[in-house]
Amino acid sequence: MTTTAPVADARALALAHYAARGVLEHVLARHGVTFQQQIALRAAVTADAPQTADDLVAQVRGSLKADPADIRATLDELLARELLVADAARFRPTDAARELLAAVAAETAPYSARIWGGIAAEDLAAAGRVLALVNERANAELAALSDSPR
Repeated sequence: MTTTAPVADARALALAHYAARGVLEHVLARHGVTFQQQIALRAAVTADAPQTADDLVAQVRGSLKADPADIRATLDELLARELLVADAARFRPTDAARELLAAVAAETAPYSARIWGGIAAEDLAAAGRVLALVNERANAELAALSDSPR
C-alpha cells in the first residue's frame, strides 16, 4: 500500500507551527515566560548593542506581526521582572535573561531533536525554500493590506 504525502498548504503549515510552538510554550510556562516575552528577550540578547524600545518593537513585530502596544506591554513586563534593564533610552538584557534563554534552549533541545531528527537534508532544504517563499509572499500581502484603506 502506497500512501501519498499531503500537499503543503496554509493549514498544514499552521498545524506544524502550532504543534511545535505548543512544545516550546510548555517549556516557557515552567519558567513563567510567554512566547512573546521569549521573542522579545531573544531580540535583545542577540542584538550587537543595546536597543531602543522602538528597535525591539520593530524586531518583535517583524517576527510575530503583533500589535505594537502589546509588544510595549511585553517590554514593560520584562523590565518589571528585571530581565531587561533600561539604560537611558536603551534596553539591555540582564544576566538572568541570558540564563533563562539558555535554560529554555537546553530544555527544548531534546524535543527539537526528536521533532526534526531523521528528516532528510534535501527535504529540509526544500521545506526551507518553500517556507522562505511563503514568508516573503505573506509579508508582501500584509504590507499591501496595511497600506490599503479600510
